[in-house]
Amino acid sequence: MRRIETDNLSLAYGPTPVVRGVTLRPPVGKVTALLGRNGSGKSTLLRGFARLMAPASGTALLDGQAIHQLPTREVARQLGLLPQGPEAPAGMTVRELVSLGRHPHRGRLGLSTPEDGPAVAEALSLTGLDALAERPVETLSGGQRQRAWIALTLAQRTQVVLLDEPTTFLDPAHQIEVMQLVARLNAERGLTVLMVLHDLNLAARYADHLVLLLAGEVLTEGAPAAVLTPDWLRAAYGVEADVVTDSRTGRPVCLPWGLTAEG
Repeated sequence: MRRIETDNLSLAYGPTPVVRGVTLRPPVGKVTALLGRNGSGKSTLLRGFARLMAPASGTALLDGQAIHQLPTREVARQLGLLPQGPEAPAGMTVRELVSLGRHPHRGRLGLSTPEDGPAVAEALSLTGLDALAERPVETLSGGQRQRAWIALTLAQRTQVVLLDEPTTFLDPAHQIEVMQLVARLNAERGLTVLMVLHDLNLAARYADHLVLLLAGEVLTEGAPAAVLTPDWLRAAYGVEADVVTDSRTGRPVCLPWGLTAEG
């Protein structure tokens, strides 16, 4: 199993640090969610894990090797990334989009390999898109489009998947659709998933491990019940909230009801 981690990682846009000295080791084979208010460094930290930003200091590691020192193609064979709000070219079919996930496995001339067809077919099947494979991506619903992009990352056949706000702009039904898919892929394939989420209750229900960020630093991390407490929510978000236990899942449910004096 592949392991991703950071060691005292700092990331900056120009002279301004956004992530400050973060040491993080997401559990292998589990779903980890990065949480925090806007500007806390969630998406920037994910970009550091994905080798899209070079460290200002410290390092991001893949199996103990500094990610930013590895060849781009090698990283793409090990890490699947779904950025926030991706868009496909007009007219591109679902099958064509998913096939892009095989690019890192092709040689310098971009020639297809014997594994490409089975990998694409498997990704379409896992995401329930077989019947939609020849449809243009722009004709799909929001939830279907997200499944198509997740299928692209699955076609890479990586053991680590990074998702940046995969439920943004989706209605509740499509949010659940996407999160149930993530949970199923984790359970069936043992994928290590690291994702950025804004919805605390989706994170509580579908993630095994939560990381709460504040001003670019890790405020706390752990199981949902340990992280989503009134005290931590007050510290991270400046909100007052009641936290109850969902009788169906045993997971916490957050019920914000007001702002703190500092919020």
